[in-house]
Amino acid sequence: MSERTFLIACLGNPGPEYTHTRHNIGFEVADLLAEQLDCKWEDKRFAWHTAGSVKGRKIILIKPTTYMNLSGRAVLYWLQHYKLDNEQLLVVTDDINLASGQIRIKAKGSDGGHNGLRNIQEMLGTRDFPRLRFGVGNDFAPGQQVHYVLGKWPPEEAALIKERLAIAADAVRSFALEGLERAMNQFNGA
Repeated sequence: MSERTFLIACLGNPGPEYTHTRHNIGFEVADLLAEQLDCKWEDKRFAWHTAGSVKGRKIILIKPTTYMNLSGRAVLYWLQHYKLDNEQLLVVTDDINLASGQIRIKAKGSDGGHNGLRNIQEMLGTRDFPRLRFGVGNDFAPGQQVHYVLGKWPPEEAALIKERLAIAADAVRSFALEGLERAMNQFNGA
């Protein structure tokens, strides 16, 4: 595939019980991008899949159906399917280490305790791939992390999250159109 093609792997869990939960913010970014690109989702191998283009760049979106902790299987399959390099991959995921709505793009890094990222790193055999982390905050009592990330956004945060979803979608397009460094400079701290 061309270097003008990008795989955007947006993490979450399949199933209506996970819709609009903090852990599924990646799926929400993917849905907004698919709507903006006017493309429809198809249930394909290991993921819901769709593709569109912006200014000559092909953007392939996947939402793994393997559940969060096994996301690497879908990411590896679709990278190999399209014959893409890790630099053409952007993983979009939630992050409890960032304030709600904060966006951080990195070229590489640790999994930060995120099981989906950990599995992707294991499957790819490297930590060297771009990721967009969407902050979901960490306002939970000890031992309540799972309940927190699988919880829905409180009404008082809904407007902020909707606004920040649009910014995350803009950041993904910037990654595809202008490159990783430009996207980091423009959106880290935005």
